[in-house]
Amino acid sequence: MLAAFLCEAISVRFVSAVMGLHWHRTAAPLPDTGQWLLLSLNEKLPQSVVDLLRAHVITLHHYLMLFIMLGFSVLFDCIKAPGLGIATRYMFTMAIGRVLRTITFIATILPSARPWCAVARYQIPQHPHPWAQKYYVPYASDSNAIRRVITQDMAYAAVQAYPDEYKPDWGRMSFLVDILRPTPGEGPSWYHLLKKASGGCNDLMYSGHMLVAVLTAMAWTEAYGGWISVAIWLLVLHSAQREVRERHHYSVDCVAAIYVGVLLWRMTGFIWSARDLARARRLAKLEEVQSRLVHAAKDSDIDEIRGLLKEVELSGQERQGFSQRAILAFAAGTIIFTLSCVLIAFTATSDG
Repeated sequence: MLAAFLCEAISVRFVSAVMGLHWHRTAAPLPDTGQWLLLSLNEKLPQSVVDLLRAHVITLHHYLMLFIMLGFSVLFDCIKAPGLGIATRYMFTMAIGRVLRTITFIATILPSARPWCAVARYQIPQHPHPWAQKYYVPYASDSNAIRRVITQDMAYAAVQAYPDEYKPDWGRMSFLVDILRPTPGEGPSWYHLLKKASGGCNDLMYSGHMLVAVLTAMAWTEAYGGWISVAIWLLVLHSAQREVRERHHYSVDCVAAIYVGVLLWRMTGFIWSARDLARARRLAKLEEVQSRLVHAAKDSDIDEIRGLLKEVELSGQERQGFSQRAILAFAAGTIIFTLSCVLIAFTATSDG
């Protein structure tokens, strides 16, 4: 997950800087029917309901605290042990989700729903990146140029004159200069740029906040179910509409985050699951030996019946023991590695 976050931070800076500040100022937000729907509901719903929808009822750190509560509830036999198992599943699923998110938003650069964001947050160059100068700008608005480049499948237009790129000496990390596009006033190293990356100033599909919310809701649904899970899903929907209402994301980002989070959680059930897999295996083995068990009962063969029942019991115990050891080893290794990285971060840097 740490590697996924590092890759994501570099990619966020790249998509925010590649087009330059001038593009951020002039690029219009995309039309979003979800935003239109919420604005129309503001005109029709009672003011108390609108105020509730606007309220910050739950935020990102609340979802993380909800999950921590869920993980530690194993100490009180509220959910299936081990607690490290569900924690590892949560972190592993989060890492996959962040990697897929990075691939998604870096593939196509979308304008922010908040056009002022880049000017307020970054000191990136005004002009586009040399790659954009050659492969995007000449074909951005001229329909004839777009048709011609499709026909020729080759960049043919002459590149306009732009200021030279600032290229500091970052030693072994100098390969990041072309990706991060630093400016003289943004600090001495690449690390300072990544600390300022934050949530970026482009639309990052899909929403990372919503991914955290959905994974928390999925974990609670699998471990508990019932009205508590329903309440958490209602909070997830409230968070989704607030993300759209406050223009942090487009509606498509929240919708995509919901189904990606659900599918990813379903795919990682091999790490931890609330289902009693040993019981399911015993039932499957019982169905397998059912006919032999009936014949042994008819023949009053007590030894055969005991042997078959022993097979049924062992079919669950053997595989369950291996599964538990594998889960504990994987979970313990992941948690120890993560805590070690956290300690190194706090000791090797001034602010962690």
